[in-house]
Amino acid sequence: MKDLKLIGYLGPKATFSEQAVKTFFPNSTRKSYDTIPSCIDAAEEDQVDAAVVPLENTIEGSVNLTLDYLIHEQPLQIVGEVTVPIQQHLMVHPNHADDWTSLEKVYSHPHAIAQCHKFLHQTCPEAKIEYVTSTAAAAEYVSQNSERPVAAIANELAAKEYGLIIVKRDIHDFDNNHTRFVVLHKADHQLIVDGLENKGYKTTLMITLPSDQAGALHQVLSAFAWRKLNLSKIESRPMKTGLGNYFFIIDIEQQMDEVLIPSAIAELEALGCSVKVLGSYPYF
Repeated sequence: MKDLKLIGYLGPKATFSEQAVKTFFPNSTRKSYDTIPSCIDAAEEDQVDAAVVPLENTIEGSVNLTLDYLIHEQPLQIVGEVTVPIQQHLMVHPNHADDWTSLEKVYSHPHAIAQCHKFLHQTCPEAKIEYVTSTAAAAEYVSQNSERPVAAIANELAAKEYGLIIVKRDIHDFDNNHTRFVVLHKADHQLIVDGLENKGYKTTLMITLPSDQAGALHQVLSAFAWRKLNLSKIESRPMKTGLGNYFFIIDIEQQMDEVLIPSAIAELEALGCSVKVLGSYPYF
């Protein structure tokens, strides 16, 4: 398997995604993309060796765009995961450092806006909210519109990159704000990261239940329970084929082995479930 030297991420420069890339691949060449789908497409089309995209936030939950695109459009393998602490700051152009309390608009990614809802409601109630593709894109926009009394919610890297002034730090509503980022690759690549502590392994499955079968979800969970396979996450997502049709994403706190997980999958398939392995990977 070739080395992962060129890494795609959700840009522009100074996003939390780039921070995750620097953590995973400090010596790599990085290439930014405007959207999560375009970043994932780049990995599928060999424009980059791998893609790093956000998967889940402790406050706002799963990044549905990432999950849905992996399931319905580009079925890449998850080969690694890193958790990055998220600190959101309110920043403005230096021209408006003294009058930032009279903001016209606040720009940021929808997840960042939601993470700072209480602050925005209490401190900037008159400011309109504008969603953009990333926190860094918000910072870039503010830097390019110095004449307007607008602000961005982004990280400290973005403030430095785009020459903005942080007027309020740590404006997220909850202190325990972290985001899981995953490395996506076309094949089941064995990811080794120097300098990071490997905290364990996960295996992520997509499971579609048989239609109109009572107790199917209970049977699915039982297949893992009696084998003492610990599940750290179970989430339903719409199949997009009609109301009431869902698939489930399940994280197992164990690396793919030769017996337990394969036998659990075989039991589920015998029950009429469809099972797909999205990845078995280390997390850091």
